[in-house]
Amino acid sequence: MGNVKKDTLRITLISYVGLGLGYLNKAFLFIILLTTQEIGIINLLITSGLFFAQLSNLGAIYVTWRFFPFFRDEGKNNYGFLLLNFLIVTCGSLFFTLLFFFLKAPINAYFMDKSPLFVTYAWWVVPVGIGHVFFLLFENYMRGLFKNVLPVFMQDIVLRLLTTLLLVLYALKIFSFELFLVLLMLSNLIPALVLCIYLIKKKEFYFSLKSITIPKRFRSIILHFSLFSYVNTLATIIVVTMDAVMIGGMIGLAAVGIYTSMVQITSAMLLPFRAMTRVSSPIVAKLWKEKNIPGLQAIYKKSSGVGLFIGLSSFLMLWLPVKELFSFIKPEFQTGIPVLFFLLIGRLVDMYCGLNGVIFATSKKYKYDLVFTVFLCFGIYGLNYFLIKGGYGISGVGFATGVIYVCYNLARSIFIYWAYGLNPLHWRQLLLFLNALWVIAAVEILRLWFPFHEHATTFEQMVRLGIIESLVALGFFLPVIWFRLEPDVADYTKRLLRSLFYKRVKL
Repeated sequence: MGNVKKDTLRITLISYVGLGLGYLNKAFLFIILLTTQEIGIINLLITSGLFFAQLSNLGAIYVTWRFFPFFRDEGKNNYGFLLLNFLIVTCGSLFFTLLFFFLKAPINAYFMDKSPLFVTYAWWVVPVGIGHVFFLLFENYMRGLFKNVLPVFMQDIVLRLLTTLLLVLYALKIFSFELFLVLLMLSNLIPALVLCIYLIKKKEFYFSLKSITIPKRFRSIILHFSLFSYVNTLATIIVVTMDAVMIGGMIGLAAVGIYTSMVQITSAMLLPFRAMTRVSSPIVAKLWKEKNIPGLQAIYKKSSGVGLFIGLSSFLMLWLPVKELFSFIKPEFQTGIPVLFFLLIGRLVDMYCGLNGVIFATSKKYKYDLVFTVFLCFGIYGLNYFLIKGGYGISGVGFATGVIYVCYNLARSIFIYWAYGLNPLHWRQLLLFLNALWVIAAVEILRLWFPFHEHATTFEQMVRLGIIESLVALGFFLPVIWFRLEPDVADYTKRLLRSLFYKRVKL
């Protein structure tokens, strides 16, 4: 875990800066400067662009993730692995761009009634998708090279800084919303372009077709895996985009704006966990190659403990002061509070199950993951449709997503245990749950003494918010670090403090 800790620490620091920028953009500037409908159109375009990217990759991204360790050989130009996958992604992007315009009429018909504004800007899905799919290709290749920092920096810092700049210029009325939207969509091409230039300069990207020298015995294996992964991950991204698309077609863009804002808030809690996953995934693939089951068990258990800490701390920080937090934003966002709760629970379980997705995808039994993914797709679609039609609105969508994700992750973890004897559980995790429960009890007692009032002044709400967050920090964070309830988290914190204070802090 040494390299994992080192890179995870760097990436986590970048991710937290990006988290701050993300909150500045999504939870502050978006809400102040844009209407819920405008927020809805932006997020629906970006979400649809992610779906376009998944369609376009044709399985190449996950082939890079899974097989690059077998072909990493500088003397042989890595067998032209990147160029081959680049050509596959290019063909996929061209094909689905043409298909998108061919299917524009039925797409417009679906959104015309509830979300007519989407019809006007729908074609911007294409550049967003192209930018994202090539970024994913280059990011996964660099992940195989253990060069994780630059992709995270481009995605979490540069792209968000560009968004902030565009929002400020829009606020100053330098350009209209239409131009703001166009520039925001085009900015999604920049991270992929920078990574491409970097790989060319580092002589990792060879444009000669002669450099593609992958042995024949691997070609059928790679093709088989890529086709399966393509179908499986396509189903996964359908789940991610399904909520926004169904809300846009059945409720409206304003509801999309509120719902996706809640998704953005809960996604923030995944940033440090994703940083660990980025670094760990090539290591997991290497451990499978070496048939190192004890190593897999160790990294699985540690990732679960760290994930549980991140999930619980994020839940406490976001949910306990939810009334105070929502008192600072527009009243229409109050309908998003139930959505936030259900999504937080789903995210918590997702992180608690650790690296089950990575372990599953890189194992010999990866085909079985399709069964769970199909369950996820149909489960979310069925519950979404039933609850939206039943009048439960975005609260029903949030409930459906949270519940199905809990079932999905538990089922996958049970299967991994049955197949390989790997499990993420450890007795120390019970202490984390107990620690969280007493913090929740302390905040509830505080609320009995000092009830929340909707008409309280901004200063009073800020004081209450500060007190609750302080209780979380002192009651949850401090015991975990001080008593080493989660050793890896305690080690990360010590490394961070030493790096910040040049080892003058004695712990």
